[in-house]
Amino acid sequence: MHVIHEMKFVARLSSGADEWSCPACGRRVTLRRLPEPELTVLDPGDESAVHVGVIEPDAAAAAAEKYGLGPVQNIPRPPSPPAPDAEDRRWLAEIGIDWDGGAAA
Repeated sequence: MHVIHEMKFVARLSSGADEWSCPACGRRVTLRRLPEPELTVLDPGDESAVHVGVIEPDAAAAAAEKYGLGPVQNIPRPPSPPAPDAEDRRWLAEIGIDWDGGAAA
């Protein structure tokens, strides 16, 4: 059984293509519809997941069940790590890492 990520519609581009984004893994694509369909991957994200994009709310779960793929998995992105404190910055400077962009001590 494959993990499903639900793509979210972002915008319709001036070219007529739709931009879609996956909040779970960062996948981004543009999709041009008929009569000249085209899919362009802007950021591959998690290529092992099955990505579905639906305009109707809550339709992804029904699509997953219909095609035997589920469950839909919404994975929140981890928070950004905290900035190093003064003690960590001193240690970084000691080993030659210039964290703040100034000269290392």
